[in-house]
Amino acid sequence: MDRAALADFLRRRREALQPGDVGLAAGVRRRAPGLRREEVAALATMSTDYYTRLEQQRGPQPSPQLLASLARALRLTGDERDYLFRVAGHNPPASVSAATHVSPALLRVLDRLADTPALILSNLGETLVQNRMAEALFGDRSGHTGLARSEIYRWFTDPAERSRYPEEDRVRQSRAQVANLRAAYGSMGPQSRAGELVRALQKASPEFAELWERHEVAQRFADHKTLIHPELGPIELDCQVLFTEDQSQALLVLTAPPRSEGHEKLRLLAVLGHERFPAST
Repeated sequence: MDRAALADFLRRRREALQPGDVGLAAGVRRRAPGLRREEVAALATMSTDYYTRLEQQRGPQPSPQLLASLARALRLTGDERDYLFRVAGHNPPASVSAATHVSPALLRVLDRLADTPALILSNLGETLVQNRMAEALFGDRSGHTGLARSEIYRWFTDPAERSRYPEEDRVRQSRAQVANLRAAYGSMGPQSRAGELVRALQKASPEFAELWERHEVAQRFADHKTLIHPELGPIELDCQVLFTEDQSQALLVLTAPPRSEGHEKLRLLAVLGHERFPAST
C-alpha cells in the first residue's frame, strides 16, 4: 500500500469534482475547491473520520469493497479505478467484477434526476445504484448478496419480487428477464457469472428452464409498464433506457406524462419516501 500516492490521488480527485457533478447543491460559499471530505465519505457510505485518515496517510488499508465505493463516489474511470486499487495494495478487479463499476457517464445523468425514479443496472440485472425515488418505488436493493443481487435470479426464486407487477404482466416480464440473461450469456460466455446464474436457475425454476430453451435473445425493457406500490397502488409509468457503449450497463428512468394519474402518484411518492402506513384494523 502506497499511502502517500493513495492520499494524494484521493485529494486531487476530490478537489476536481464540483457538487453539481455528483448531484449535490453548491450551498454556501466554499473555502476550498471541489467536494468536502464529508461529502465524499457520505457518497461512499463510509465515515468521515476514516476517509480523512486515508487522505492524511494514516488510515488502515481499505478493503476492495470500500475502494469500489470510493471509485463510484469520485466518478473514476476504469483506468482510474484500477490505479486506486493498485496504490491501495490490491489487484485491480478482474473483468468479471469490473463490469459492476458504474459508468461515470451514466452516473452524471443519474445525478441530475432527483424528481423521478432512476437506477443503473448491470447486464445481469444487478442494481448498481438507485436514486431516492427509485428506493421509494422499488425498495432499497443494496442489501442483496450473492446470486440474489440479480433481479433475474430473484424473479424466479422469490415470489415477493413479482408483487410489484400486475399478474397479467408477469408472463411478459418473465420472458424479458430470460431474454436479457440470454444476451448477457452470449457476450460473457458459459464460464462467466451469467453462466453461473443460468445453471442455478435451471435447477431452481422449471419456468426458467422452459423459457431458456426458447433461445429468445434481447435486451428488453417495456416502454410502458404498471408497477404496484404498497401504499399508492398501481402506477402507470413510461420507461426510458440509456445503455453504455458496450451494453454492459443500463440507466432506467421512469416517468409519467404531466397531469396524469401516474404523475400525481410520483409526486406523492416523493413525499412518502420509504414511509409505510400501519394496516387498519
